[in-house]
Amino acid sequence: MRILIVGVGALGGTIAARAIRTGLPVRLAARNTDSAKALRRSGLRVSGIGGEVRADVIDVVAVEDYGKGDQFDLILLATKAQDALEVAPHVLGLLAPEGVILPIQNGGVARALADRLGEDKILGGFSNLGATMVEPGVYEQKNAGHLLIGELAGGVSERVERVARALGRAIEVKVSSNLTGAIWSKLLINCSVTTLGAICSQTMRQYMETEAGKKVFRRTYEEALSVALAIGTRLERLTVDPIPPGWPSNFAAEEHYESWVEAVIAFYGDIKPSMLQDLERGRKTEIDFINGYVATLGHASGVPVHMNATITGLVHQIERGDLQSTPDRMNDLAAQTAD
Repeated sequence: MRILIVGVGALGGTIAARAIRTGLPVRLAARNTDSAKALRRSGLRVSGIGGEVRADVIDVVAVEDYGKGDQFDLILLATKAQDALEVAPHVLGLLAPEGVILPIQNGGVARALADRLGEDKILGGFSNLGATMVEPGVYEQKNAGHLLIGELAGGVSERVERVARALGRAIEVKVSSNLTGAIWSKLLINCSVTTLGAICSQTMRQYMETEAGKKVFRRTYEEALSVALAIGTRLERLTVDPIPPGWPSNFAAEEHYESWVEAVIAFYGDIKPSMLQDLERGRKTEIDFINGYVATLGHASGVPVHMNATITGLVHQIERGDLQSTPDRMNDLAAQTAD
């Protein structure tokens, strides 16, 4: 299987290094010519969980330098969400006749690309693989996570199994027959763990030690859950059951709810949110594909999404430099939970 990995950030670089070391025929597409030149000089190095690997000789050029003579059976989009939407139409012309594009961003990216380019060209997927880019070409794997992939229409297909077998030589890959449900279950966590950590510059474990953090987490999560169920999503269990104990009443299940929260914290509580890393580096975040996506669908389906909409606007203010990420942001949001 001829593979092109587009995006050589934390996730793309980690997958690429491990894939190249196993002998997979992998080529890379960098953001621009300068980035490609730097990566050719440095190679790729991954440390952390899963062991250290080096790929000193890599085949990487700028994404615009690929053309008609290049054909791939699998194009893995490991860019930010907004970049995936922009680059996908270009790389569509690089697909072999039976080739597929696999976006692994959070939120509604795969669905948007399938609607635009056709489900016959797009698989769905996302990553539970935690990785950090120390510097270009140098990465640290933070957990023993995996890619989850599948057909957006549901079920398990031969092409999904084929992709899983190939990528499974490098990293763990799981196949879901309910990929859309799994994407939404991950989105619930992104909305209430990743984003909240970004706006208050804390890990989940830190902000959940405060009453304000607990209130905002609960309101954010339950709004997103209400939207998912309103549009007919059949949610998939990932690390925890996506529906908290006793929901939607919660009155008779507080003790069970607290245990459920502790299970979420145990898995995600000490990870520095990727969105926070984006804000610290002055980069545009994926907020419009996470809480913003929930807010848009909520408004369209008549589900109250005040907290997710407010959070979306708040992150945009931080992106612009009008506000800073501080723990006080959580207090401001908590004051709105009684609205």
